[in-house]
Amino acid sequence: MTPLAKLLEAALFASARPIPSDELATLDADASPESVRAALEEIRDTLNNDGHGVELVELGEGWQLLTRPEYTEAIERAQLAVRPQRLSGASLETLAIIAYRQPIGRSEIEEIRGVAVGSVLKALVERGLIDIVGRAEGLGRPLLYGTTSLFLEHFALRHLGELPRADELAVALRPLLRVDADDPDLANAGDADAEPELGLSAAGDAAS
Repeated sequence: MTPLAKLLEAALFASARPIPSDELATLDADASPESVRAALEEIRDTLNNDGHGVELVELGEGWQLLTRPEYTEAIERAQLAVRPQRLSGASLETLAIIAYRQPIGRSEIEEIRGVAVGSVLKALVERGLIDIVGRAEGLGRPLLYGTTSLFLEHFALRHLGELPRADELAVALRPLLRVDADDPDLANAGDADAEPELGLSAAGDAAS
């Protein structure tokens, strides 16, 4: 591997978050965007071709070294890694609406879902998955919400253009919403507005 590729590999190994290419470029004053991209491709090819247990993945507008999917279950079973706290059905449905309709205000989200979402929004902001991105025009200039780079990282997306289509989203959310609705602890964890039974109409409508 080239010296630049080794330097970038070390930085990626030390980081707990995806690192954008422009940040990686600051590691070497002589590095150009093209040389950084070439070094990243060199790291990825080396990890893939030499049979390593980790891979270089582009996500969340950056690059990160991750455990290969086939080893994740064994590592979690041995409790060597902390699994992220699971999102409740109410959070998933609200997050889907924001992802597809952003920027969007609280009143519009509540109109789509049919329930109050104040505590859900607060929980999503605290987890860094959404943030306030501005204010709407009109009476009171209500806050507008949008997704963050951590949202992209959480769902392994490089950009919002990789969001699934409406029909794919409904299929993906159905089992998650059903499980959370059947489990009071999961359905209500951090979400005072979570209802006992969750449908897919709101998420589907948001995605259409």
